[in-house]
Amino acid sequence: MSGVTRVSVDTDRCIGAGQCALTAPTVFTQDEDGLGALLPGREDGAGSPLLREAARACPVSAIRVEGA
Repeated sequence: MSGVTRVSVDTDRCIGAGQCALTAPTVFTQDEDGLGALLPGREDGAGSPLLREAARACPVSAIRVEGA
């Protein structure tokens, strides 16, 4: 499974700052509660070059990026 990117948002940790959606809007959105969420079908990061930057921008480190 090497080379596969998996992205997740820890909604228990998320505070709804929205930095993920601002940084990588093709991957992230905010749900009805204002928390960070992946857009449907974007669990692989959708090849976004801004994916890791969005994870770094999260003030509470709620975004996990695993793999390539």
